[in-house]
Amino acid sequence: MKLFPYGHATHPQWRMAAGLVLAQLRAHMALPDYASAPTLGLLYITDHYATEAQEILDHLGAELPEVTDWSGTVGVGIATNNAEYFDEPAMAVMLCGIPSDQYRVFSGVAPLGIGFEAHTALVHADAGTPDVVDLIAEMAARTDTGYLFGGLASGRSKAVQFAVGGNGNIKGHGAAGGVFSGGLSGVAFAEGVKLVSRVTQGCQPIAPVRTITGAEGNVVTTLDDEPALAVLMRDLGATLEQPRDALAKVRATLVGLMPAPGSPGSDAVARAGSFGSDVVVRHIIGLDPGRQGVALAEVATVGTRMAFCQRNMAAARADLVRICAEIREELEPEEMPIEAATALAAPEAQSAPHPARRMAGAVYVSCAGRGGPHFGGPSAEMQIVRRALGDVPLVGFFAGGEIARQHLYGYTGVLTVFTA
Repeated sequence: MKLFPYGHATHPQWRMAAGLVLAQLRAHMALPDYASAPTLGLLYITDHYATEAQEILDHLGAELPEVTDWSGTVGVGIATNNAEYFDEPAMAVMLCGIPSDQYRVFSGVAPLGIGFEAHTALVHADAGTPDVVDLIAEMAARTDTGYLFGGLASGRSKAVQFAVGGNGNIKGHGAAGGVFSGGLSGVAFAEGVKLVSRVTQGCQPIAPVRTITGAEGNVVTTLDDEPALAVLMRDLGATLEQPRDALAKVRATLVGLMPAPGSPGSDAVARAGSFGSDVVVRHIIGLDPGRQGVALAEVATVGTRMAFCQRNMAAARADLVRICAEIREELEPEEMPIEAATALAAPEAQSAPHPARRMAGAVYVSCAGRGGPHFGGPSAEMQIVRRALGDVPLVGFFAGGEIARQHLYGYTGVLTVFTA
C-alpha cells in the first residue's frame, strides 16, 4: 500500500482553501511513493464551513472525479500532520489508496448491507442522536473484531457528516447529496485493510482501584463497603468542613470506570500510574451528603471497579508519546533493511513520509477539550504526535466524544494508523 495523499489549508473563503488543498493532493499524487489513483477521500472541515458543506463536497468531487467515495465530518477544530486549526475556517483531506472492494461507505440512509463483511470501521456520529451510545455498540457488533474508531461531530453550528458511495455500491446517497445530519456514518473496512490503533486517556490515577458496592442511579453510595463520599474526601486529602477547598479539589477530579474482575478489559490499569484503553473516564457531577454519595456523569453499576483520577499536561503528554511509541514498535520489524533504517533514523528536519515506515496514513480523533492549549501551546498535540510517530500523512478532527472499540470516551485521543 502506497502513501496516502493529503492536504490542508485555512482561508476565510472555502474555495481558496479548497484550491490550496487540491494543489497539495495533486502534488502528492504525482510522486512515485504516493497512491496515484485513490478512490476514498476523508474530508474534515471546521464549523466555520459547516453551512457550505454541500458546496465543498460537490466542488472536491468535481475536481477529483477519480475519488468515488467520501466520508468525514465537522469539528470545532481539525487536525493534520504537525498542525491544528481551531476557531478558524479550515479543511483537511486525505485520499486513501485502498482497493475499492476492501471498504464500504455507510450512512443513515444507506446502512451497511449484509453483502459486505466488515472487519473494522471508521465512524462519525451526531451527539444529538437519541441512544447514540447504543448505536455505536450495535455498529461494533456488526464488525468481525468489534473495533470502531472515530468520534462525534462537534461545532457551534449544524453538525454535518459526509458520506458518498460511488460506482453504484450504495443506494440512496445520490438523492441526499452526500451531506447528512444525525445518526452514524463512516467507512467499514474489510480484513485486508490492516490497522493499528491506540487510545490515550491522558490522566493519572490518584487513588487505589476500588469496587462499587452500592449505587442508586448515577450516585455511587459505597466503595468497598465504605461511604463513597468519605472515601473521596480521604483520597483527596480534603474535608467538607472546609467546603471551598474540598470543592476545588473535586472539580479537578474525575472517575475512571473499568470492567469487573474476570471480564474483558479487566486488566484496565495496564501499568503503574496510567489507565488502559478499556477505562472510561467520567466527570464527578455532584456530591450527596445525605446518602454519603458521589454522583457521576454515568449510570453507576454495582460490581464495576473505579479509581479517582486527574488530568494534567504532564500525564497527557506522556500518555500520547506512549501510544505513538507502541504503534511504532508494532510496525517496525526487528530486522530492518537499510532503506527502512535510514528513513526511521532521519532527523526531524529531513524526515518525510516514506513507505519504509510502513505507515500509509493515519486518522487522529481528539477531544475538543484537548488540543494545543492542553499540551502547552498552539498545535502542540499534533507536534507531539509527529515527533513521536514520525512524519506520516494524517488528518482528523477534535470531537465532542471519541469512539474506540464499542466505547464512547471523553477527553481522550484515538490514533489509528493504516499500515503499508
